[in-house]
Amino acid sequence: MLNDILFALWFFIPAGIANSVPVFVAKLPLLKKFNYPIDFGKKWRGIRVFGDHKTIRGFVTGISMAIITVFIEKAIYAKYAGQMEFIVIDYENISAVILGFCLGFGALIGDAVKSFFKRRQSIKPGEAWIPFDQLDYIIGGILLSLLYIRLSISIYLLIAILYFVMHPISTVIGYLLGLKKKPI
Repeated sequence: MLNDILFALWFFIPAGIANSVPVFVAKLPLLKKFNYPIDFGKKWRGIRVFGDHKTIRGFVTGISMAIITVFIEKAIYAKYAGQMEFIVIDYENISAVILGFCLGFGALIGDAVKSFFKRRQSIKPGEAWIPFDQLDYIIGGILLSLLYIRLSISIYLLIAILYFVMHPISTVIGYLLGLKKKPI
């Protein structure tokens, strides 16, 4: 069971990073000029599709960091594969670009879809919408990664449970670091 938990954490960390990177890069002055909303200000039934908080900057940096994370995982796997018996897929034979893109884009599109429905419920950006705020990126990342790699149902359940629990913890840390306006 410990090996399954370690693998679930290892496999899905690129999605978790992709989901959190936009919060960090939004604070970087150098990247402020790339703050274009992915919905380009368009409305659907009189309401913004996603809102100003879902940006091209966030998507590009989030997906890029997910890809970089998979490259790092591949390098670690190549060096320590014999000592990492918890890894159930062969990282030497996967494409870091494809897996990183699937996990990163999946996480971010899951978050954007949640924002679409959040706007329809008149919930403001940054306001809590439990449990959807915790599930959006998990569902998106899992669904898109299925296009490239198939894991066991038990691993997907572990991913969902572990990252569902870790999300509020990371949100509180973001709040304590001054990156988020509310702790949850």
